[in-house]
Amino acid sequence: MKRQSSLVSESVLIEKLNKRDEQAFHWLYDQYSPALYGVVLRIVRDEEQAQDLVQDIFVKIWKNLDAYDASKGRLFTWMLNVARNTAIDALRARKTQPSPSNAIRTDEENVHIVDRQHNTEQPNPDHIGIQEVVSQLRPERRQLIDLVYFGGYTHEEAAEELNLPLGTVKTRIRAALQELKQLFKS
Repeated sequence: MKRQSSLVSESVLIEKLNKRDEQAFHWLYDQYSPALYGVVLRIVRDEEQAQDLVQDIFVKIWKNLDAYDASKGRLFTWMLNVARNTAIDALRARKTQPSPSNAIRTDEENVHIVDRQHNTEQPNPDHIGIQEVVSQLRPERRQLIDLVYFGGYTHEEAAEELNLPLGTVKTRIRAALQELKQLFKS
């Protein structure tokens, strides 16, 4: 299928998806499944399970498109949250199923599992000072970090938005991340 990102804006894509346009959904899957697979694989650490979960995630996305609210963020960010939550749920389900190797647990292990299960809230970047550190970056690097990490843009979308070559975007993001690493050390 041809890549349509330069032909279809996100608002038009969302409109087509809400009308249950299967071609738009196929484009969405082709465009975003590799990114979502990478996120899921990092969480579950099992390639076969990650592949199965990506299929489940896209079914959830298709069935719950009406839950997406454009005023709260970009479509990709919403999809990323669906993927992340589905992978975490699968990981928890796998850990709660008894197996012969973990049928008997010590109290210390049980407490650790309970603590992790109830600590699902992710810290807000504003509360842990990330925005303050990012604000110390050069303007062109800060702009890219804002788009990609806080705005949910892909590298390609950021390149289009800023009218920059993709290689330049990737180089600046890499440099920004290295600079952030140094800023966090100090």
